[in-house]
Amino acid sequence: MSFRFTVNHELVELRAPGMRRLLDALREDLGLTGTKEGCGEGECGACSVLLDGEVVDSCLVPLCQVAGSRIETVEGLALEGRLNELQAAFLETGGAQCGICTPGMLMAGEAFLASGAEPSDDAIREAIAGNLCRCTGYTKIIEAIALAAERRSGPA
Repeated sequence: MSFRFTVNHELVELRAPGMRRLLDALREDLGLTGTKEGCGEGECGACSVLLDGEVVDSCLVPLCQVAGSRIETVEGLALEGRLNELQAAFLETGGAQCGICTPGMLMAGEAFLASGAEPSDDAIREAIAGNLCRCTGYTKIIEAIALAAERRSGPA
């Protein structure tokens, strides 16, 4: 079957079985290897992408469900080859360590920032609750998302 959808603002068409995992299509067919496979069961969030603006675990999404949709991966965050505010904040605060959870955390953080919600620690924790990290203890990740929210809102 053939499926058409948008990935990082570019229309793509893939010929693949309808039950092929979005994760595999992104990594193997489109060469977007930033999205990581952690558990393959939708438990860790390492493979999180934005599907029509919502955070999903791409290891659980079959291609037949993304036809006509808009997908954003970690590769789509950089602007003209420059890190966006969230990526830069992760770098500055040490929010990224081993790198397995980082793409998923960035996508969950991006969805949170796009929501316009108040960036309290509790709200940020809830926004990234579907993403597991075994390195940082989450403090630096939360700091990074809060810093990015502050920078996006501009001077008070």
